[in-house]
Amino acid sequence: MVSEVVKDSKTIMLQMSLEESTSAIQKAIDTAKNVNQRINNNPRKQAALLDCVDLMDLSMDRVFDSKEALQNMTTSSVEDAHAWLSSVFTNHVTCLDGLEGSARTTMEPGLKDLISGARTSLAMLVAVSSLKTKVMIDEPLNGEFPTWVTSRDRTLLQALPKEIKANVVVAEDGSGKYKTVKEAVASAPNKGKTRYVIYVKKGKYKENVEVGKSKKNLMIVGDGMSSTIITGSLNFVDGTTTFNSATVGIHSPRYLVLEHSWATEAPSSGTSRRDDQSVINRCRIDAYQYTLYAHSNCRCVPKLQTSSPKAHEWTGQHDIIASPYLKLVKGSIRSYLGRSWKEYSRTVVMQSYIGDHIDPTRWSVWDKDFALETLYYREYNNKRPGASTSKRVKWSGYHVITSAEEAKRFIVAKLIQGGTWLKSSGVAYTGGL
Repeated sequence: MVSEVVKDSKTIMLQMSLEESTSAIQKAIDTAKNVNQRINNNPRKQAALLDCVDLMDLSMDRVFDSKEALQNMTTSSVEDAHAWLSSVFTNHVTCLDGLEGSARTTMEPGLKDLISGARTSLAMLVAVSSLKTKVMIDEPLNGEFPTWVTSRDRTLLQALPKEIKANVVVAEDGSGKYKTVKEAVASAPNKGKTRYVIYVKKGKYKENVEVGKSKKNLMIVGDGMSSTIITGSLNFVDGTTTFNSATVGIHSPRYLVLEHSWATEAPSSGTSRRDDQSVINRCRIDAYQYTLYAHSNCRCVPKLQTSSPKAHEWTGQHDIIASPYLKLVKGSIRSYLGRSWKEYSRTVVMQSYIGDHIDPTRWSVWDKDFALETLYYREYNNKRPGASTSKRVKWSGYHVITSAEEAKRFIVAKLIQGGTWLKSSGVAYTGGL
């Protein structure tokens, strides 16, 4: 249900604020490029500045999308704008986090202003949307979905690889049009209006793949989790930033992945995601830290064998599996559900089976008491042998959820508005508790 909206001064102020932010973002892009030109023989600092350019470019797109969404202020448009403006905030913070030395000194004042502005825009959006919509309810799980989720997408995600008609084939033995996934992605149309399918035959592809933001409506299909494997080796030690170390980096929206694996041969992220409304189905990711580096702008449902999200994300019907070697040292090496990496982070583990290798305290600190007052960590209705909460951490930000009403805030229908787009993708999920 939606309502009519008559713009008032607060709504106009929000839109003006977003308009002004675009010039500030462009200034940050120009500054990063100029500083990058002055830095010599420091690949890591240069890489961090290039990350900032990419992040600011994404922020510019998300601000524009938010301005468009706020033209009508419906329930779905407000939810979209909130997700996009949250990603803008995260982009600015991530840019600043990656900088050091003279580059940070030069960039920091402008970035702090951008971070403050993004935070203010989010607060204004919450205030304006609360005032201007008479009815703000979650979309029902009624089978009505936006135009991007077509019946063909549902069929594709439910099909076996051999049943899918691909636009292009990748094969390491030369039997396809391309030998690398990177080449196939580059050949895909920009801003595609219909689903473009890349079929990757059985094999091990040693490469790092970047799916640019212009590669919309892309789908990559393999021959199975143990048959089609993309493996990369970029890592921080060699000068690559965490942000760009992913075996598969995804910037494009409406991205579908089916029946293959990503792996890393060095401590880096398995996949980095900055997209929206995407599905990872029947896949496996083997990696080290930040296995699934879901950076921002993410409302997705990965079904993986290992996941470590950093953004607005819901993961379900999947297994988080530690290395089998951990079993041999279970008594001497501690494992945790998570740690306090960022302030105001939210993590909820609910209705999950927790193994006995997880430390009874469950949660670890990042650096002394950093972020412990602002985090939101919750557990709800988990299963043994590691589900007991009697020895959990005593942080003010950690609590056990005892109310089903509170738990419902994190179901598919509410957290990622799954009812508006997910069901017709063909992925099995539970809409409620």
